[in-house]
Amino acid sequence: MSATGDELATVFRRECGLCTATLIRILGDVELAEDAVAEAFAIAAEAWPRSGTPPNPGAWITTTAHNRAIDRLRRESSRSGRHLAAHRLLEANMESEPNPELAEFDDFVDVVADDQLRLMFLCCHPALGVDAQVALTLRLLGGFKTPDIAKAFLVAEETMAQRLVRAKRKLRDNHAPYRVPSAAELPDRLHAVLAAISVVFTAGHTAIRGDELLRVDLCDEAIRLARVVVELMPDEPEALGLLALTLLTDARRDARTDADGRMIRLADQDRARWDRARIAEGHLIMRACLRRNQPGMFQIQAAIAAVHADAATAAATDWRQIVALYDQLFALRPDAVVAINRAVAIGELDGPGAGLLALELIDADGVASYQPFHATRADLLARSGRREESDAAYSRAIELTENPIERRFLTEQRAC
Repeated sequence: MSATGDELATVFRRECGLCTATLIRILGDVELAEDAVAEAFAIAAEAWPRSGTPPNPGAWITTTAHNRAIDRLRRESSRSGRHLAAHRLLEANMESEPNPELAEFDDFVDVVADDQLRLMFLCCHPALGVDAQVALTLRLLGGFKTPDIAKAFLVAEETMAQRLVRAKRKLRDNHAPYRVPSAAELPDRLHAVLAAISVVFTAGHTAIRGDELLRVDLCDEAIRLARVVVELMPDEPEALGLLALTLLTDARRDARTDADGRMIRLADQDRARWDRARIAEGHLIMRACLRRNQPGMFQIQAAIAAVHADAATAAATDWRQIVALYDQLFALRPDAVVAINRAVAIGELDGPGAGLLALELIDADGVASYQPFHATRADLLARSGRREESDAAYSRAIELTENPIERRFLTEQRAC
């Protein structure tokens, strides 16, 4: 049976990152691996509609990409001989004699058994800053496009594209090997891995594009990965915090839209539809975090989600505690995202005027293209009776919104 476009897209989402990371490990060159995998998928797009999807599409893509990479290396005399040595390394995979590099990888498989998580640790290279590690991991493994990564980091698409290029160039120019990290090195890479999982969950919680508010597949995968990290590193409080955060946030999944697919804001959600099993598990994890007394940003965010989950009604929400938690979070992570959410909480505790004053402390240039800033400002302005300014802010938020469900919600709010 011939492959459809949807089938190819599914294979791309599932296999692209794994194939790319495999070639990075073998070739030691991020850009070469990424280009080769992209070429292999282009070949698949032409071949599979005629021949059908192969039994093991990931292996097909990896083999095709490897062959294209080696062809390119042979054509480019300026390439270092170390790349062609990678070809011999891959051929050695088929030999019966044990290979030290492969034995090292086998040891890593014993430590991190999950394919996706193992490759996330592999891609969070310590030669790069944490932000660059997260961005590169999302680009190579998460299937995220550069514009989507830019949105997650509140930077322009061109800026993020340049950061990714510089990160790949730094690894290449410094001859930084994509060496398999040992178990002892995993804690140093943990923060970047957790941050990448968090971005994946956020992208699923409110889909950047598409016809649905959520991408359930991304939410479920992020929760699954968070569980695997906790199983791997059960004594890491931030790993526990991230798992609790995803569970407590995702517990609201079924209540976030109505029967017609309209988005429902948190205050108006039917809390009887919240997943109490996930909330109970999240609370259990949070109690374990409290006993460790090593607060971190994921644990604090989970604590905020737990306060929301504790409230039987929106009116019963302990906003004073939430503002205090956001104060702690902002001390650890003084960025615009935290500041905006803190302003929302202040607006609920002390009124919309106080929320607007908190928003004014944020660098407006830095959030000019950040939709949540304008949506938050629009709501606070409307509640303050500043209708004309609110309409303008809503219009800007709608302009920046790609998700049709969220755009419809904002349009209806502007009309209220």
